[in-house]
Amino acid sequence: MLAGGQLYRAYLSEARRRVHRSVALTRLRLFRASVRAPERLIVAPTDLRPIDAFVAEEILEGRFPLAGRVLDTNGTSPFFLELPSRPFAMRLHAFSWIRHLRALRSPEASAAARTIVNQWLSTHGRVIDGIAWEPETVASRLIAWLSHSPVLLNGADTVFYRRFSRSLVYQGRYLERLCGSAIEPETRFRIRIALAMLTLAVPSRAGQIRKAAARLDQEIEAQILADGGHVSRNPRAALDLLLDLLPLRQTYMNLGHDMPQRLISGIDRMYPALRFFRHQGGDLALFNGATATLANELMAVLRYDETSGQTFKALPHMGYQRMASGQTVVIVDSGMAQDLETSRTAHAGTLSFEMSAGKNRFIVNAGSPRFAGNHYRQMARASAAHSTVILNETSSSRLSQSSYLGPVMAEGPKHVTVRREESAEGEDRLDMSHDGYAGLFGLVHHRHLRLSQGGTRLGGRDFFTRPGGETPGAGETATAIARFHVHPAIDLIQAGRDSVLLKAPDGESWLFSVDGHEAVISEDIFFADASGIRASEQIEVRFSLAEHAEIDWQFIRQR
Repeated sequence: MLAGGQLYRAYLSEARRRVHRSVALTRLRLFRASVRAPERLIVAPTDLRPIDAFVAEEILEGRFPLAGRVLDTNGTSPFFLELPSRPFAMRLHAFSWIRHLRALRSPEASAAARTIVNQWLSTHGRVIDGIAWEPETVASRLIAWLSHSPVLLNGADTVFYRRFSRSLVYQGRYLERLCGSAIEPETRFRIRIALAMLTLAVPSRAGQIRKAAARLDQEIEAQILADGGHVSRNPRAALDLLLDLLPLRQTYMNLGHDMPQRLISGIDRMYPALRFFRHQGGDLALFNGATATLANELMAVLRYDETSGQTFKALPHMGYQRMASGQTVVIVDSGMAQDLETSRTAHAGTLSFEMSAGKNRFIVNAGSPRFAGNHYRQMARASAAHSTVILNETSSSRLSQSSYLGPVMAEGPKHVTVRREESAEGEDRLDMSHDGYAGLFGLVHHRHLRLSQGGTRLGGRDFFTRPGGETPGAGETATAIARFHVHPAIDLIQAGRDSVLLKAPDGESWLFSVDGHEAVISEDIFFADASGIRASEQIEVRFSLAEHAEIDWQFIRQR
């Protein structure tokens, strides 16, 4: 568990954050009247996210397809209705959907967009409360409104123009005050992006522009690691941030302002890390909160990739390893959450791996749901949702039960070891261990992986030792389960007591086998499908440490 001093500091930090937020909100309400509307908007940053004319038509008809749900307003403002879910509400209030109206290029679409924004300003613009004013939502809304101001202001009268632009400035002031109390690092990063965009989009003094750029630099320095990964250890975080950082970089260039010093170098570092997590078929690996990635989103970012060179074999600061040979790619989580702050969204997936061959993902982690509620998001964080070994159905990292601190990881691995070498035969070898079970069970998990030259065989060995290296004795009571989560597109066929055939839609197949143990096909849940949570299957291998302290398994390509 957290040491007494760490626990005290965690509670003290959370108390300070809450006091800071309360004071900031009070000052905002007291000085709201001092906010003045800017005379004009100077620029609209580009939005790289894909647009869909069908979604635009649906919105014009009063139907909002968001977060996997559809709300039919029947001519009523969506802000007067009970919303289907929290994820739906977050996306509605964030206004990122407004980009789709750009696809219609019509005065009717602009008028509809203005009507909805006016409705929001009337219902939520003056009352700082609820989802509409959560910092992440406000930052996304500010970016969306700035990026699509040409759609909103096409044909607008002076009253709307002033009302809209005044709200932009007020929301910017809100974010400036609240940034320090934002819990998640990625939220603070997006706030700094939004504020930098705002200083460029409205008439601002040179000092304000430099100040916003300097504070963005601070977040880049704090959150983008030396290997280009994000501190959250979420592979998708880089994609989401680049979708906003690239337009911001272009806006600085177009207006001739001095670029934030770390913006270009930060972007250049992020690209190799993003490519590191890309499977052969183009999908991003599912670690630490990553969810489904739309191909057009990823390509919209990768088209601006000016970096070159081969994909890294490791991201040592982020804590990941990559093995690749032939058409086979194996990506492994060889790290852990670095602190309480980043552990709020971290997954208990240490030593889990994913394997793809050609265009097919065979072994995956369950991923994180895009639109589901908190219950499913917390389920997805458990070790059981990852392709690794667990003891007594217990996660290698355990979440705090404190409602005050939130779902931080209060206990888990303190040391993760990694050793890598290549054999004389060209076999890529990766030997790892973690001590996440040392506190509860007095055991250390070791995982050795071997990828053959040509990528036709992946061998693995999982075993447990005492912290001093001793093998567990006959009196050991712990039971281990090795789980290999299989992508929903793959068919599983029981080939024998100890083997399972994995068959892809294009005919490629791999045979899984385990020496001396039973390989069982069981029901599973895949959280990270683009269409939502869906059923899938997994391979399970159970073994009692009193009888067997290790298992040897392998995947061999059949065709």
